[in-house]
Amino acid sequence: MITVNNVLEFLKEKYPLDTACDFDNVGLLVGDGNNAVNRAVVCLDCDINTVNYAKSIGAELIVTHHPVIFSGLKSILAGGVVYELVKSDISVISMHTNLDIAVGGVTERLCEVIGLKNVKPFVSHSGFLIREAQSNITDADKLARHIKTQLGTAVRYANGGNDICRVLVCSGSGGEFLQDVISGGYDALISADIKHNVFIDAVNAGVTVFDAGHYQSENVIVSPILCELKLKFNDVVFSVYNNPNIKFI
Repeated sequence: MITVNNVLEFLKEKYPLDTACDFDNVGLLVGDGNNAVNRAVVCLDCDINTVNYAKSIGAELIVTHHPVIFSGLKSILAGGVVYELVKSDISVISMHTNLDIAVGGVTERLCEVIGLKNVKPFVSHSGFLIREAQSNITDADKLARHIKTQLGTAVRYANGGNDICRVLVCSGSGGEFLQDVISGGYDALISADIKHNVFIDAVNAGVTVFDAGHYQSENVIVSPILCELKLKFNDVVFSVYNNPNIKFI
């Protein structure tokens, strides 16, 4: 019998919980670690649609990237995500910043999907571990179109007018790392959730910034996690649930 704790221990071994940021909330966040797992869902976010999908296929476990509980809850009411999880006896394991920074984690997977080369760890000014890499596409407009094709999403970018070779990469929200790009002499930042002033600062500094979308830059990890879990627990039926709530037209 495979239990929730068996899955948790496997993920902890690969992505240790103590490597997560201090502000984070990772591990088993809802449910009973001793419960048996026959079916499980792997996804980026656990929203009410994810819960309903898990219920529809009889899943006992959901494995997410974003924590289903991030900060303190002041109420747990009928119809809410946590209430419905507990009511349905569905456990949730969340692997967040510990998965972002890991070898083979979210940011490395993003680099792989985009096709960047010579990917190496880079310790940012804040101490958060991102990645440095090289791009064979030196033109900003062409690289933006390439990222769009690889991730299947709209890309916002500010062209600094420079040739691109050395880049810093952070999946999810990474506008704060522009200062690392500038101070380190890098050519571009590939990330998401970029604020308007960051785009302006980048142009003024003569570097390029790409915003590939938070969901799209992180959902690249879901399939690899699914494969890892399938290989380890072949008696469990794992399914992917993709539900980007933010649409682009």
